[in-house]
Amino acid sequence: MAANRATVLKNLNQEIKVAPLKITDEHKKQLIQQKLKGICLDGPTVLKIGDVFVKEMDLGMRDQPSSLLMENTYIPELPDGTEEGQFLALDLGGTNFRVLHIVLSKGRIVKEQVKHYHIADELRLGCGIKLFDFLAACLSSFVHEHKLADQKLPLGFTFSFPMHQRSLSSGLLVTWTKSFKASGVEGEDAVQLLREALERRGDTHIEVMAVLNDTTGTLLQGALLDHRSTIGMIIGTGSNACYLERAERVHHWECERHGERDIIIDIEWGAFGDNGAIDFIKTDYDRQVDNHSLIKNSFTFEKYIAGKYMGEIVRVIVADFAKSNLIFNGNLSKKLQEANQFTTTHVSTIEEDCIANTTTKTEEILKSYDQRFTSEDIVILQYICEVVSLRAALLLSICCAELLKRMDRPDSTIAVDGSLFKFHPRMKQWMNLFIPILAPGQTCRLMLAVDGSGKGAALAAAIAVKLRSRSNGVS
Repeated sequence: MAANRATVLKNLNQEIKVAPLKITDEHKKQLIQQKLKGICLDGPTVLKIGDVFVKEMDLGMRDQPSSLLMENTYIPELPDGTEEGQFLALDLGGTNFRVLHIVLSKGRIVKEQVKHYHIADELRLGCGIKLFDFLAACLSSFVHEHKLADQKLPLGFTFSFPMHQRSLSSGLLVTWTKSFKASGVEGEDAVQLLREALERRGDTHIEVMAVLNDTTGTLLQGALLDHRSTIGMIIGTGSNACYLERAERVHHWECERHGERDIIIDIEWGAFGDNGAIDFIKTDYDRQVDNHSLIKNSFTFEKYIAGKYMGEIVRVIVADFAKSNLIFNGNLSKKLQEANQFTTTHVSTIEEDCIANTTTKTEEILKSYDQRFTSEDIVILQYICEVVSLRAALLLSICCAELLKRMDRPDSTIAVDGSLFKFHPRMKQWMNLFIPILAPGQTCRLMLAVDGSGKGAALAAAIAVKLRSRSNGVS
């Protein structure tokens, strides 16, 4: 074990590197590198983070205090190619939501219909019953429009808010997030509220069979594309992961067991470190980002890695460098002085320039912020973007590697969705480099699996139907 860890450490130290900072002023170069030292993770720190992640997972699995919830999703299997029939999906996670009609044949999607709906402010912020009545009205409108109202339709409900699951078809809202604050819903069962709203209408035959979040949906959608999928991951505006755990390890179980071998566990890793467990990697820049965030001292891990925050980390660093006269001759434009104005999309675009050894896109971005710059400023900004991006890739790789080692399966596919994974030009490349180093002997691959929140919800409903048929003795 020690020898193996020593080899991992050696390989890490060889591969954790960024392009040299090519500026002529040696003193300035040293100051810049010193300021960014905390964001540049070294081998021992990477291994320490992995150890803490494992400890937090174990605590969460035993229902002991942990920054990782390790929620039981009550989904005991993945799609296996036997799924048949028509299913609905309701995907709620923002100001717009979707209803989907999916037809499955031999585990493959052969037909798909989708419609988007907008939720007005008064519904998101008003009475919760009215919000769910609106959802039921849209479902009714959809099935009538597609001449499905007379058919019995199982529905999977993607409810992308923090919830505590009590069964596959029961999820209590812990707290509203994003732009929602409808009254009378927190602490209540979202599935029951939707069922009651549908019953009040009485004009459909929709049965809500499963509730899940977009991360679990991504794993289900991944398994449809590749049967080796065992991890689902979102790397977008936010970040989270789920994985297939051995059922015998799961202590938290609020409904009857039926001899399950595996179960999908929703990690909720955005909050990893909310208890201070990884504060040893927190820099002053991270503290500034946290202090100006909507909810301080929360979503700690997400604030290192997710699209909502990566651009702001870069902007905060640039602002500090300008104060120290290390960039832009000490003069930062008014636009760049505004919090949350520099986006992660810009970081990805600047990284494209880094790879191509060009400056055109970086120059265009700085001009859009009315920022005066020199060629040296471009080099420094590109260096900052690379350092911040590499840290995110390393942190994601650490957690993926620990999950692979925990499952210890002969071959695993990691199903991933999210804009940061899709559009950052180096994220996948770096993760493909570091995961095998951190999980030696584990065969794995990263695979894009889009629309888990839609198709994945329909697949969850299909699995729920199979489970019920089995328990009723129907073959």
